[in-house]
Amino acid sequence: MDSKTAIVWFRNDLRLHDNEALVQAMKIADNVVPVYVFDPRVLEGKTRIGFRKTGVFRANFIIESVHDLRNNLRNRGSDLIVRYGPPEEEIFKLAREVGSSWVFCNRERTREEVDVQDALEQNLWTIGQEIFYTRGKMLYYTQDLPFPITQTPDIFTQFRKEVEKVVKVRKPLDTPSAITLYDQTVNDPGRIPKLEDLGLCSSEIPGPNNFPGGESAGLERLQYYLWETDLIRDYRETRNGLLGMDYSSKFSPYLALGCLSPKRIYWEIKKYESERVSNKSTYWLIFELMWRDFFRLIAKKYKEKIFLEGGPKELANPDWIEDPVLFDRWAKGMTGIPFVDANMRELNVTGFMSNRGRQNVASYLVKDLNLNWQMGAEYFESLLVDYDPCSNWGNWNYVAGVGMDPRSDRKFNVIGQGMRYDGQADFIKYWLPELASLDKDVIHDPYKWGNK
Repeated sequence: MDSKTAIVWFRNDLRLHDNEALVQAMKIADNVVPVYVFDPRVLEGKTRIGFRKTGVFRANFIIESVHDLRNNLRNRGSDLIVRYGPPEEEIFKLAREVGSSWVFCNRERTREEVDVQDALEQNLWTIGQEIFYTRGKMLYYTQDLPFPITQTPDIFTQFRKEVEKVVKVRKPLDTPSAITLYDQTVNDPGRIPKLEDLGLCSSEIPGPNNFPGGESAGLERLQYYLWETDLIRDYRETRNGLLGMDYSSKFSPYLALGCLSPKRIYWEIKKYESERVSNKSTYWLIFELMWRDFFRLIAKKYKEKIFLEGGPKELANPDWIEDPVLFDRWAKGMTGIPFVDANMRELNVTGFMSNRGRQNVASYLVKDLNLNWQMGAEYFESLLVDYDPCSNWGNWNYVAGVGMDPRSDRKFNVIGQGMRYDGQADFIKYWLPELASLDKDVIHDPYKWGNK
């Protein structure tokens, strides 16, 4: 009897643990061909405004994560086939080359990703092959939810109340100990590109790399944050911190690219609660994982609307403008508002910004500068190492008042927020050294500087 071969297309699920596509493929196929495709439209394409869709920080994280995935596969007797080009074409060519029977992949939910998977599906049908879709990004399985996706509650609190006490989080799938690779050598396993191949340069990352990419680094971070340091014990009290790596979990880049499974994090927290302590902080990290699911479901429910100016509510503000000069000041951290500028300079230098910072700079762009929120969302898409379309655009919808926030007029007092969360001005002075000589009592409010 002829052996059956399955291609496993790794997308935003660059891990071996809790990878349903990989596990399902191994159940029905004799041989598995793991593949990752670098899509130039994502890596080198431009947003509507003209920003590079994937900036140097996330590109570097992706490259490191793919290297780690290949190493982990090789350690289990397999390999990772790497291609560069449109996935709907590259995987189609590979399917014909290896004579596969199926392609397995985790389903994505937003427009560009859906267009690619639909195009691949059409191509595979021409040679009698099909895609098996699996799940990889969410804490909850959609089929376990007490409502269809189209009836997802529009308010997070209602979503949480309907889900958390009723739906059990499934246990993560085990990491395969061995993976049987395609039994004939693929002609070209492919080279993982360098930043320079993508028109980027490592010198564009001026500081230390705080987020090494890959499943191995993600699991190490999970071990560190829970078991080695007990930092999770105080997460609720420290999560609004601004300086350093330990004030919050820093799981977001690993979740965004699927190097860490949310179910793995959930059950590790549950183990921690049973062995060490269960408190508001341990719950709050699970609470944040629920927010990720909520934004993903909202993106599926409202589809293209989350990217449009009016958002799901179709409430575009006619007074919003697209002023390139004002926007450039915001983007470069030169607005004259220290708390806003410090956060933007951190983003530009590291590819990361705290959650507290993101809320404030977004509010300032929309509510104070009166700029179209889409400009900020696209800028974040380009720079953030932890960019995830559902969470990024969902949060910007929220701040702009066109999303699922029951308070559409929400506005942050960015000077007051700086005084509250950076009381000693350590964060501002770190990122704005030109203000280091100012006293903490006046540094937050530029209107007081004339008296000093």
